[in-house]
Amino acid sequence: MKLGGKIASVVGVAALGAALWWAFTPDPVAVDMATAERAPMVVTVAAEGVTRTRNPYLVTAPLGGTTARSPVELGDRVVRDETVVAVIRPAAPAFLDARTRRQAEAAVTEAEAALRVAEFQLDRAEGDLEHAETALARNRELAARGVIPQRVLDDAEAAARTARTALEAAQSQRDLQRATLARAEAQLIDPDLPATDAAPGECCVQITAPASGTVLSLESASARVVQPGEALLSIGDLDELEIELDLLSTDAVRVRPGARAEIDGWGGDGALAATVRRVDPAGFTRVSALGIEEQRVRVILDFDDGPDTRPGLGERFRVFVRVVVWEEEDVLQVPQSALFRAGGGWAVFRVTEGRAELRAVEIGQRHDATAQVLAGLEPGDRVVAFPGTRVSDGAAVRARD
Repeated sequence: MKLGGKIASVVGVAALGAALWWAFTPDPVAVDMATAERAPMVVTVAAEGVTRTRNPYLVTAPLGGTTARSPVELGDRVVRDETVVAVIRPAAPAFLDARTRRQAEAAVTEAEAALRVAEFQLDRAEGDLEHAETALARNRELAARGVIPQRVLDDAEAAARTARTALEAAQSQRDLQRATLARAEAQLIDPDLPATDAAPGECCVQITAPASGTVLSLESASARVVQPGEALLSIGDLDELEIELDLLSTDAVRVRPGARAEIDGWGGDGALAATVRRVDPAGFTRVSALGIEEQRVRVILDFDDGPDTRPGLGERFRVFVRVVVWEEEDVLQVPQSALFRAGGGWAVFRVTEGRAELRAVEIGQRHDATAQVLAGLEPGDRVVAFPGTRVSDGAAVRARD
């Protein structure tokens, strides 16, 4: 065979092999890629919280009665020991049913009769005392002249003392029956008697503000009957706000007093700085909107800056809080979308010369969309983000257009 024919045969075989390789070699898989890089990383715990005054004061009724219409309104400023925040008047007597009224009327009649008897006894005691004193005076004259013995005079003096004591007892009995009659008549007082025209300080109890601040809540502005200890209103200083945050117990164990926090979503411009003051030692159970019981822990935070940085923020306002639980300035990290489980650990597909290489990695902190890489990658390594079923160890890949 001539040389030209041999060359043509070789070229044909090579072309056929290339065509077969091209036909059976799959196209590179188009994937999203990300780069492992060093950057600051902050891990936070986020939740919704509410503001509250640090030392609120609840004003309660010190005694039962009827409160006058509230002299203060929501949002009013009050001054300690000066501003009158509530006035309590004596409560009106209750209505009497037919049987109770009959009983009260009978008690009045009984008391009137007892008073008359006491007055009769008092008249008799006065007469006895007058007679005893007259007899004593006469016996003293006779004893002075020696007409009667000393024993008769002593008996007259004893009789006078007894009569005087009986008179005092009769007077006390009369006073007692008068009081009994007044008590019985008081049972018949109707609730429709006209109100007293005395000044509030003379007829009523005035309650002044226990602290300076703002009226935060008012149970009722209208006049009403109250019982001892019933809440009337609450007072707090809006310049001394704090934040109440309810965290899942699994998140709360990562929070420490002194941790810094950032307040967003409060309605004003920019974020506010805060610091964790206390993590409650005991949790509580709360049912979520999905009906799941959750163990929650209350966390209290203080604002770092003054009240002028949060204008308009008041009591029980909603805020969004991010509490920092871990942070580093220089951390090697990759997107969490590049991670997947393999062999009981975490792994990624590192892109090397257009091919995906399965690489086991050790993961540290994770937050939002990124994860800390402790081992397995170097800064600048390219990894496959969102690896699908078409990506495997050694597969050809290319960046998605």
